[in-house]
Amino acid sequence: VQLQASGGGLVQAGGSLRLSCAASGRTSSSYGMGWFRQAPGKEREFVSYITWNGRHTLYVDSVKGRFTISRDNVKNTVYLQMNSLEPEDTAVYYCAAGRTATKTSGLYDYWGQGTQVTVSS
Repeated sequence: VQLQASGGGLVQAGGSLRLSCAASGRTSSSYGMGWFRQAPGKEREFVSYITWNGRHTLYVDSVKGRFTISRDNVKNTVYLQMNSLEPEDTAVYYCAAGRTATKTSGLYDYWGQGTQVTVSS
């Protein structure tokens, strides 16, 4: 499975961005998908995941109510809609695919290249 993340950019606090993660591969629609982020000088942290069928999602507390994860298995794409962005959301965002949707980064098998999100105050 190959993953291509896109949609990052520079936005003012309170603004919105939608990240996309396009997956290729015959079984990509059967994978759990996650979004992680890494800010400068910090460890990579879990942001959200969605199960292969889209029925279950999970968010880190700091983004609950502001971010929404979704997927379109016909397009083999996962989205992260980010609203009410805060400077603390500034990071490189990575998408990942694995057999199970989980908060644990080490359990994902495939990773995208990352897309930069910068939120100015």
